Amino acid sequence: MLFAIHALDKPGHAALRAETRPAHLAYLDAVAAQMVLAGPLLDATGQAMGSLIVLEAESQAAVEALAAADPYAKAGLFESVAIRPFRAVFKDGARAG
Repeated sequence: MLFAIHALDKPGHAALRAETRPAHLAYLDAVAAQMVLAGPLLDATGQAMGSLIVLEAESQAAVEALAAADPYAKAGLFESVAIRPFRAVFKDGARAG
């Protein structure tokens, strides 16, 4: 099943995001086989203000554990994290099902 992780940064934490980014990317490399897509959410000026990750997992609990182990989460970057089941209707420019 697909899940979406939607995380918003705490205001004023751009330096923490930048400092923690290498560890965050290394963590995502380690779970890349599960990922459909991942990247920063941007504010109106193009600055990162959160993260969006869509991944395949067996359960909500597995995704919650994965999200909690992310270096961004461990560093206290996020103000909020929402995890929701997700269904891809379009993928790679075509209807997925």
